[in-house]
Amino acid sequence: MSILDQIVETKRREVAALAASDIQALERAARLAPPTRGFLAQLKRPGMQVIAEIKKASPSAGVLRDPFDPAAIALSYASAGAACLSVLTDIDYFQGSLANLRTARNAVNIPVLRKDFLIDPLQVIESRAAGADAILLIAEILDSESLKQMHELAQSFGMDVLVEMHDVASLEKIKTLNPPLAGVNNRDLNTFVTRLDHSLEMRPHLPAGALVVSESGISEPSDITKLMAGGIKAVLVGETFMRAPDPGARLSCLLGQSA
Repeated sequence: MSILDQIVETKRREVAALAASDIQALERAARLAPPTRGFLAQLKRPGMQVIAEIKKASPSAGVLRDPFDPAAIALSYASAGAACLSVLTDIDYFQGSLANLRTARNAVNIPVLRKDFLIDPLQVIESRAAGADAILLIAEILDSESLKQMHELAQSFGMDVLVEMHDVASLEKIKTLNPPLAGVNNRDLNTFVTRLDHSLEMRPHLPAGALVVSESGISEPSDITKLMAGGIKAVLVGETFMRAPDPGARLSCLLGQSA
């Protein structure tokens, strides 16, 4: 069983626990959550836009940052010009939480993406209840109908959706859904091998109208220049920033030196 398979099994147990909770209260909290901040609109600004990620650990790299202060990291990113934040909320594999998402969102005014392995509509509702402005949906772990259902549900709550793929076999799901926002994960979630060129290879095959986000393996200004030349105008960066003494300064360096 791959790491991705293990994570999905864990998510099934989490969904079962969520289903046993007070669903009506969860739905009320989602409907009463603060208005969303326009995740996609931020990424449409001119120039390369960065979704700066907040995560304490990963299955492949272990603990990335200790001590870990989501509010301070969020403020550092926002002051450095991040378009949006991505907050890992998976507990078992990334040492994240929904509390981290709430803390980060309360510290800044920019939109926040819940990054997790969502497999059920209840998790979409849970995301909005926690204040998420956008969610990540991974094509590899969802069938076409589930992907469509969860995408539409998120939009009904005013959230944007970053639909992510890595495997070429998932391209058909992406094309059928025709999402306004598509992500290419340069890291294979089964092997954790990362190739920056994967985004450039996949870009021509994605829906023409989608804003494409390149995810993982981005660490140098030259990477930004290369992706922009290939028609990609947004990136999601995590480990590069999390390993830096000052995440915001590292973000400024990544963008400033590529201008």
